[in-house]
Amino acid sequence: MYNVKQIYRFLLTIVLLSFSFSSFAEQSQRFNNLEVHYIALPTTFLQPDIAKNYGIKRSKYTGYINITVLNKDADSKAISAQIVGSGRNLIGQIENLVFKEIKEADAIYYIAVYPFTNEEIVDFTIKIDAQNTSNTLKFQHKFYVN
Repeated sequence: MYNVKQIYRFLLTIVLLSFSFSSFAEQSQRFNNLEVHYIALPTTFLQPDIAKNYGIKRSKYTGYINITVLNKDADSKAISAQIVGSGRNLIGQIENLVFKEIKEADAIYYIAVYPFTNEEIVDFTIKIDAQNTSNTLKFQHKFYVN
């Protein structure tokens, strides 16, 4: 069985490795003192044990969205937030996102899954409530079946 430290290192490694692929580049947006980092990837990037541990079904037709909210006024410390959102494809189909909070040591992640087809372009709208403020993150991602 994996311990929390091993899982944390593995997830961090996956996220960092994924940043090197131009089509999966990490993105961030600043809202006053908050910095929101986000990334969308196929669930097949997750190792089976890690996906199972977090209740994520691995599939070449399922992606996941990973969001982290940092407080820039507190040395970029991860903070808790209330996050809700949806994804809308180009033909107007909307899929609501259900985010799950994951806390590991000092890290806090919010992960949601999203079903997709090959080369599907999705517009994401995500509402982030943190530190008595509400902000809306909008981004677009093109998913590929691998």
